[in-house]
Amino acid sequence: MRNSESTKSIIIKESANLFNTQGYKATSISDITKATGFTKGAIYRHFENKADLEQEALRSMAKLMFTELGSSIRAAKTFQLKTEAMFTFFETYMHTPLYEGGCPLLNAAVEADDGNTVLRQQAFNILAQLKASVIKMIDNGIKNKQIKGDISAAMYATIFIATLEGGIMMSKLERNKTSLLQTIEHLRSLVKEMSVLKVGE
Repeated sequence: MRNSESTKSIIIKESANLFNTQGYKATSISDITKATGFTKGAIYRHFENKADLEQEALRSMAKLMFTELGSSIRAAKTFQLKTEAMFTFFETYMHTPLYEGGCPLLNAAVEADDGNTVLRQQAFNILAQLKASVIKMIDNGIKNKQIKGDISAAMYATIFIATLEGGIMMSKLERNKTSLLQTIEHLRSLVKEMSVLKVGE
């Protein structure tokens, strides 16, 4: 990796950690210079402004999240195993997050509601990508006759994502995994209801 690419990569990584833990608005360029060891000039050589850096950092966190989650889901052979892979990802994320500070989508969505329209759009795009992935997973389950054919993929994708993100939010506030584990158990019951019963079951 060339020095310029390496510098940009370090800035994005350290900024992402700061944005995700301290908040986007609360994190200053001075905070980023301290964390990276680079000057403001070096940062602005790679990014137009702080908003540009915020978007790049959020995209970087989302890419890492989708890469990890996607590989686990693709490795699973059935809809039921794919949902288990998704549940395991979110449960693991509680104690060994890919980035400090928890779920980047949840954090950005909450803060963007304060008026950062550019960040809100970026968070919306990530949510749309996540929702599309879950819809595809459900559609494939229907196609492969693993779940019932009258299932609304869009509705159930919303339920899965909202329930998991809500469980993460509650568990973070309560500083334990109980709420997240309870939401996952509820979703497991939902998966059973969605599933096509085999002969003898």
